[in-house]
Amino acid sequence: MHPENRFAHNWLIKKLVNDKVREHLPELRGTVVDLGCGTRPYEADILAHAARYVGVDWNKTLHGLQADVAADVSRPLPLRAGAADGVVAFEVLEHLPEPAMMLAEAHRVLAPGGVLLLSVPFQWWVHEEPWDFYRFTRFGLAHLLGKAGFERVVIQPTSGFWSMWVLKLNYQTARLIRGPRPLRALVRLLLIPFWWLGQVLAPLLDKVWPEERETAGYFVVARKPA
Repeated sequence: MHPENRFAHNWLIKKLVNDKVREHLPELRGTVVDLGCGTRPYEADILAHAARYVGVDWNKTLHGLQADVAADVSRPLPLRAGAADGVVAFEVLEHLPEPAMMLAEAHRVLAPGGVLLLSVPFQWWVHEEPWDFYRFTRFGLAHLLGKAGFERVVIQPTSGFWSMWVLKLNYQTARLIRGPRPLRALVRLLLIPFWWLGQVLAPLLDKVWPEERETAGYFVVARKPA
């Protein structure tokens, strides 16, 4: 899983995505292909349920190439049809100029009945520019997944309004950390309690004051027809 550093301004989004991944890991088995694997943070967790993990990423990754297969995941993949029992892609689809191609390729490499686990941002800042192209609503995701041939599609919001709002606020306040090193350290020290408290309270507010139309992102479970 992605590490959740409770002194960071954005640990909550890592926890929210990790929680969704953890919930659906038991659906994985056999060979699992991780598209846009980055630093492979979910490899050990996937292998607790699956027999084989295959990381795929392109050679221009900003995280240092650690893939088993070097390939642009927005183009046809050098993997045979039906080779995978599961495909995962966490926070990847927004970085692809052709997201429909990746979904079509995920469908192709899955065996019949195989599962796709996918997470994407919705209300989120521009990041890893210039490789940040899209934000997806649940309706856009349903359209793209259906067009790619997936069925039994379940789309869940990653957060509610309050978690989304607190994370956006924290990213803005993190911009205050600048100047000489002693000043940066002091400002960070002052901000850490503010960051921590907001990220602890926001999920509680999401439960008592829910609003699913305002979310940091979505988590998808979809299957290739058997």
